[in-house]
Amino acid sequence: MATTTLKVQGMSCNHCVNSVEGALQKLGAVGKVNLSAGSVAVEFDESKVSLDAIKTAIEDQGYDVV
Repeated sequence: MATTTLKVQGMSCNHCVNSVEGALQKLGAVGKVNLSAGSVAVEFDESKVSLDAIKTAIEDQGYDVV
């Protein structure tokens, strides 16, 4: 399992948390949003999902990975 923390702009409420964490869960990754830090800690299996796919899933929810 790999872990990474991504800086994400545009998250401000519990709906944002649910959107991002839900999108990551659909990929088979586990995400934990930290609203105050503007980040998402992600744990994922590199053999099943790529970091690019994770970033795309977050961006598809309307947020910017920086």
